[in-house]
Amino acid sequence: MEKLFIPGDILLPNDADMGLWSVIACDQYTSQPEYWDSVDKKVGEAPSTLRLILPEAYLEIKDNLSETEKINKTMKEYLDSGVFKTIENSYIFVERELTVNETRRGIVGLIDLEEYDYRADSVSPIHATEGTVESRLPPRVKIREGACLELPHIVVFIDDPENKVFGCIEEGEKLYDFNLMDGGGHITGTRICGEAAERVQNALSELCDPEYLEKRYALNGKPPVIIAMGDGNHSLATARLCWERIREELNPEERKKHPARYSLAELVNIHDASIVFEPIHRVIFETDPKSFFDEAASYFKGVSREGKTAHKITLACGTETEEITVAGLTIGNLISAAQQFCLEYIKAHGGKLDYIHDDDTALEMSSRAGCAGLLLPAMDKNELFPSIMDSGVFPAKSFSIGPARDKRYYLECRKIK
Repeated sequence: MEKLFIPGDILLPNDADMGLWSVIACDQYTSQPEYWDSVDKKVGEAPSTLRLILPEAYLEIKDNLSETEKINKTMKEYLDSGVFKTIENSYIFVERELTVNETRRGIVGLIDLEEYDYRADSVSPIHATEGTVESRLPPRVKIREGACLELPHIVVFIDDPENKVFGCIEEGEKLYDFNLMDGGGHITGTRICGEAAERVQNALSELCDPEYLEKRYALNGKPPVIIAMGDGNHSLATARLCWERIREELNPEERKKHPARYSLAELVNIHDASIVFEPIHRVIFETDPKSFFDEAASYFKGVSREGKTAHKITLACGTETEEITVAGLTIGNLISAAQQFCLEYIKAHGGKLDYIHDDDTALEMSSRAGCAGLLLPAMDKNELFPSIMDSGVFPAKSFSIGPARDKRYYLECRKIK
């Protein structure tokens, strides 16, 4: 289990304008094709990761099959024409200045897909945090099956309060240092290889030690989670699904070495100061809100349990708010309960549900005629891993990690064929 996240052969541009090479994740600005049109004009004919992805804003606009063929052709052209250089058997230590005035520190390396399973009943040490929508996977699988490269926007978390892993990193060879386009902040990457990479792996092994895990989480037989998804779960699920199909044709020795067994990702300590979990609130529109407070209070009283944990949620309707305490639930179970209450309320009183990120916005919307809101608490960083181990993955729309501008940009690549 200590080999969950290993160094690998990572591809970077050999001689390119890095500001044009690196573009934000394809699942951002999905309702703003004009954003991607602007990026396309900036990039022009320059080598760019834009030519290796299909922005989701275009899924209903462009011919997906034609675009996929174009992407696969460009990948091969970039490989054949010397666009890339190979950073052999290495991690890359990434420092990214964010718009929230913090610097996120991460390590780019390879996730072992044999140790990850996105399915709801998974007990794998690399674990999804939110439910995977399997209907979103087939189009992604189609793209990956024909691709010779991967370039992920995946971010995964470790729970390392003592900073064992990042505390052992020393200054190495600088690989890139530039400003990301469109206000994405500044990013630098340095190489971690040889003995420095071994130190990282040894520190990761300490987080996998059974005695450490039992002391930290009081597992009592529960399977531990060592690495949890932060962003890009559907991309990693796609990689896992493709690997399951490929490995059926391989013998045991070939399975150990095949490049598709691994997926490139950025590993981040959940205790890094840059990681802030923001709640996603529930607001019901076009409903009859007269009994909202009474029904909510009764419902959450019914789901409360005996236990040490307690979370406060805020009910809002018109100009009134009411705070109630829900005891004995993990944060994941609390969010599930909130979702279920909203669905039951809509079934009884009509309406439609939306998911709102900002406290003030949720309160303002809840004050409108025919509206009511349920504001959830922010999740403490120490709750994520225990909640997954105790009560499984979170429901969709459980939390957000920072604004869109701070999502990962495509930069590093890797051969998967």
